[in-house]
Formats: sequence, C-alpha cells, structure tokens
Amino acid sequence: MKPDPVLARLAAMKAAPVAELKKQWRELFSEEPPAFNRRYLESRLAYRIQELAYGGLKQETVRRLQQMGEQLDGGNITTRRVRADLKPIVGTRLIREWQGVEHTVTVTQDGFEWQGRPYQSLSAIARAITGSRWNGWIFFGLKDHRRAA
Repeated sequence: MKPDPVLARLAAMKAAPVAELKKQWRELFSEEPPAFNRRYLESRLAYRIQELAYGGLKQETVRRLQQMGEQLDGGNITTRRVRADLKPIVGTRLIREWQGVEHTVTVTQDGFEWQGRPYQSLSAIARAITGSRWNGWIFFGLKDHRRAA
C-alpha cells in the first residue's frame, strides 16, 4: 500500500522550522501568516492541507455551525471573536486577596460578577478593587505577568 502524501506532509510539519510553516501558509492561504504561535499555525495548516486534499465541510454543515454559534452568542460578533477556551468555565470562582481583603469573582455566562454586580471584564473589576489600571487576567493570576510583557 502506498503511503498517503497528506499524512506525510502533516507529519513533516512537526519538524519544520516556523519559517517553513509561514512559507506554507503563504502558499495555502495566499496571504501573510498571522502572528500566532507555532501550534496555531500547525493546526490551521493541517486543516487546510486536508481540506484541499479531501474536500471541506458541506455548505449545509457550515450554515448549521453558524446558526449554532449565533444561538450561543446571541449574534454578538465581539463575543464570537473572543476565544472561548481563554475564559474560565462558567461558575468558576476567582479569589484574590488585596490589601488584606479577600475578593471573590464568579465567572458568568455574560462576563463576571463581583460583589453582586455584573462586569464585562476582569480588568474593570481589578480597577474597582485597586483604584488603578490592571490587566485583569494578570491581577487574578490567570496570566503570567512576565510572559504578558
């Protein structure tokens, strides 16, 4: 049995330098690659290679996925663009001590809740707690401040 060239190409991506992945991106997407990490480039390239070789999703499936997305985010394009895997799971409690006072934030479907009030962002809550501008993800320990710089 002859080896599948698509699988060989996908396997070769793991050892390819990022410059090669970006070159493949230009070839496959006819545009400059985004400034995302290697894992993102690999996953999108792998999908595109398979899509071109084996065919993409049926239009009916694409429409259905779009409808499901609109049901989940209420048609809010901003919500749709925020990566769902970045936000903690609904119901998660974030606890932070600030100047001897413990603050608890609950992750909600629409954002966050602190002291019974809804907030769109953790940064707004961090500002309310500290009185100064903070990156909310760093303030609550969800992002390493050294890597954010």
